[in-house]
Amino acid sequence: MGEGLFLVQGILYLGAAVLAVLISHRLGLGSIAGYLLAGIAIGPAGLKFVTQVDDVRRVAELGVVFLMFVIGLELEPKRLLAMKTKLLALGGSQVAGSIAIILGLAVLIGFDWRTGLIAGMALALSSTALAITPLEARGGLHTQAGQATFSVLLFQDLAVIPMLAVLPLLVTQSAAASASPWYVSLGIALGAIALTLVGGHIVVRRVFRHIARTRLREIFTAFALFLVILIAWVFEHVGLSMALGAFLAGVVLADSEYRHEIEAAVEPFKGLLLGLFFISVGMTVDLGLLLERPLLILGLVAGLLIAKGLVLAVIAWRAGIVMRERPLFILLLAQGGEFAFVLLGLAATQGGIAKPVAQALTLAVTLSMLLTPLFLVLHDRWQAARASDTPERPVDTPEHGTVIVAGLGRMGQVVARMLHASGLEPVILDDDPDHVEQSRRFGFKVFYGDATRLDLLHAAGAESAQLIVIALDDPEATSKLARLVQKHFPKLKIVARARDMRHLFSLRDAGVTQVERETFRAALGLGELALQQATGSATLAKRAVDTFAQHDAEVVAKLYEVHQQTPDAHVNVSNELRDQLARTFAEDVDRTVAPSRRER
Repeated sequence: MGEGLFLVQGILYLGAAVLAVLISHRLGLGSIAGYLLAGIAIGPAGLKFVTQVDDVRRVAELGVVFLMFVIGLELEPKRLLAMKTKLLALGGSQVAGSIAIILGLAVLIGFDWRTGLIAGMALALSSTALAITPLEARGGLHTQAGQATFSVLLFQDLAVIPMLAVLPLLVTQSAAASASPWYVSLGIALGAIALTLVGGHIVVRRVFRHIARTRLREIFTAFALFLVILIAWVFEHVGLSMALGAFLAGVVLADSEYRHEIEAAVEPFKGLLLGLFFISVGMTVDLGLLLERPLLILGLVAGLLIAKGLVLAVIAWRAGIVMRERPLFILLLAQGGEFAFVLLGLAATQGGIAKPVAQALTLAVTLSMLLTPLFLVLHDRWQAARASDTPERPVDTPEHGTVIVAGLGRMGQVVARMLHASGLEPVILDDDPDHVEQSRRFGFKVFYGDATRLDLLHAAGAESAQLIVIALDDPEATSKLARLVQKHFPKLKIVARARDMRHLFSLRDAGVTQVERETFRAALGLGELALQQATGSATLAKRAVDTFAQHDAEVVAKLYEVHQQTPDAHVNVSNELRDQLARTFAEDVDRTVAPSRRER
């Protein structure tokens, strides 16, 4: 019966997770919101499919344990040193400022300062998973706000460690008088940390080395899981956090030769258990408390978002983040995070904070995380509406030139520099005002405007120009501009950038014959280096690359002939040409290797 119940619950958790995450992704809310909603739906506050939350919560906490282990594995001291200014200035200001405001408000309301400090530490943290995913989706990791967001999140991940170490001391001070003195707890904590660092460095690496020699991957994975769970168990039983032990274990192995193999072994379990952790958090959401005291809970959510938002707004202003990127920076970091559940859960279990207070704060954090994807959707719509309502910058009136370059992206910049160095001053058209202003400082003739507009092409002198280089990032815009030039300026020669072979065929259909695939030559160079290292022969590698380049030209020509026919025709031609290339390579190797053998 027990085994049957276990299987039923497993089916229930996985089924609810898959369904809720698919719906959540469909709505643009992200996977974490889906996991939380799945937990709410099947938990005591929803359909009551699961009523005993504590059992699954104990297993689900391993998700946070594995997350901290992976963070420890990825901790590179050189990278931290390079980012130390941003980490301390941005991340330190955010954590310290948020804790100070929340602590002050708690004391002002009448709570004990220890309760206020625990709440401040928990609520100061943001969700790394909830912030990084939408940032990557928007291509914002390399923006000014994206770099600042990453710095704050990284500092928060590191700040969790001293918070977890300090928490038992705060709990001890607020617990019953029978608890151990603080200096005993501190000594035990330091002893466990030292044992983990020294033992891990001396013993664990040797064990991994012996296991690696067996070449039994499943044993390697089993020992990695055993190590993480064992250290987590030891730390929990000496009064510290399991997450702290896992993090230290990861740090010990961060510079080992088995780091990537260990990370690959742990990653699937981390993702699955972390999803289960969010489901368990959703199941603990007390919607009854929200219905009983809606003003209190909504006030906590609003207070959390406003308090952290004010701190983040000041940081964005002091850091000089551009105005249009500040709202996203604030939204991604203003919500609560997954480690708030860990800190509040530990504090409530050990008596450091009253359970009703912990429940109210946990509900506020969960609601803030659920609201964040909705806020991001509203932010995107607001930005789109603002962009459409904002008066468009007047298009520049370009000078006439013999060569026109459309697009100043990665490829357009290189082409423009080469033309400029050769004495051919190109007229450059680009619709990114930042690109325009920056390139003008370097002396280029760059003009703002959409190169696919016919009036702008006339203004750039397309009637008298000799050549147009189309280096736009958007394949559809590239094809559109090529067709426009062919129709209205038939004497103007076209050299175009293609995203891939399919885009190349589209440009060929538009009448463009001079096309360069954007990564093809770089791929040839990389292939030559790979062959040179693999075969030990630079001559063979160079000849192979030349042969492949000739072969690719033949492939493009023959595939273009059948690209509008059935997919089977395309596949048959590809397979035939692939076999032909393999025979050519084999003959070339025989010609190169056989003479050297005869000479021996």
